[in-house]
Amino acid sequence: MIDILICDAYLYIDHEQEIPDGWIAIEKGRVHSVGSTDQPPPTAARVISARGRLVTPGLVNAHHHMYQNLTRSYAPATRMPLFAWLQALYPLWAGLDADCVYVSSYVAMVELLLGGCTTSMDHLFIHPRPRLVDEQFRAAREIGFRLYATRGSMTRAQEDGGLPPIALVQDEDTVMADCERLVATYHDPAPGAMGRVALGPVSLFSSSERIMRESLAMAERLGLRLHTHLAEDMAEDDCCLNLYGCTPTEQFERMGWASPRTWVAHYIYPSTSEIDRIARAGVGVVQCPSSNMMIGGGSADALDMRERGIHVGLGCNGSATTDHASMWMETRNAMLLGRAGHGPQAMGAREALDMATRGGAACLGWEDEIGHLRPGACADLVIWHASDVALAGALTDPVEGWLRCGPAVAGTTIVAGKVLVENGEPVMAALGDVLREHARQARRIQQRD
Repeated sequence: MIDILICDAYLYIDHEQEIPDGWIAIEKGRVHSVGSTDQPPPTAARVISARGRLVTPGLVNAHHHMYQNLTRSYAPATRMPLFAWLQALYPLWAGLDADCVYVSSYVAMVELLLGGCTTSMDHLFIHPRPRLVDEQFRAAREIGFRLYATRGSMTRAQEDGGLPPIALVQDEDTVMADCERLVATYHDPAPGAMGRVALGPVSLFSSSERIMRESLAMAERLGLRLHTHLAEDMAEDDCCLNLYGCTPTEQFERMGWASPRTWVAHYIYPSTSEIDRIARAGVGVVQCPSSNMMIGGGSADALDMRERGIHVGLGCNGSATTDHASMWMETRNAMLLGRAGHGPQAMGAREALDMATRGGAACLGWEDEIGHLRPGACADLVIWHASDVALAGALTDPVEGWLRCGPAVAGTTIVAGKVLVENGEPVMAALGDVLREHARQARRIQQRD
């Protein structure tokens, strides 16, 4: 018998298929079948009526820093440009420990679920204490969230031309040993995995050439993906020119990172020829609309990159820059940026939704199983809710209405066939205790001298 049947839905399967009055059947954590009302659905142990609401694949967050929700809206840094903002927050983040990472990851994952996200990467690049990524996997397993942890690193301090203070820098041997341990412990390359690991030196100006090369060698040896920030800020050009005598993209290419196993965050300030080279190399790019607008640093031209053949996903980025973790909001802001830059005819809800689903899945190298609802896919999906007031008059196109109206929230979020948000509320009994501990840890972090 089918585990769950969702009926009376407007089904967005992927960019090629929509079923206006349909059903979707879930069995053993997979999409078993989909159909329309003129096709009798299978018998199921549980039936959920979507009552005509939009059902989409779970959104895929392709770039995040979950620990940063401990320092949201930190007043001294709210009007700073990127580099000054980082330097203002590094001393606070030096207080991270296992408890901090666990509660911040737990809160981030629940918040992402409420915003319709069912798979997220996380780029934890600050490691003042050992075994912090382990706490992220603990939170993900307790919740039932699909996590792609990226073991980040910083190996070049201010004294060596980097950005972080020396207290937050690790040596290359320590980093690579921990990467090897995490991959052996948590990385699951099998179909339907709930946890995977990628390698992520934070940036070309705060990571040494050695760590870039050794991360590449390990990724090739173990079949891993690679991630970093690239061309995020104009000041990055000056840093790379001083350190390497070239642009960030040129150094990225020199390090051998320009390949289909790599995806990069932001990529706001490349030249046209550099974009073309990145496209030919098969590198994925993540646009982080809200974060880039909040920090005032511009944003990647997602439409132009898609036209050049680049897989473009969307990301929330750090909760300390966007102060939220809603992939619905990122998807809407991506649509607005596209329209602002290229005109109303260039971008609609479906193009933005495609980036938030298939685009993000492609960045993670997971497009075969997530980001769509074709039979055989992981059963990660969302039944979207919005108030009757917000949707009043939106009669002709549920997908456009979902993103143009709103705000929309996840009424039901299902990951691997398990309901994690129901009637707009998380099902985790421990959430209250976690939030109380999160508040305590945030106060401790922000009161550091």
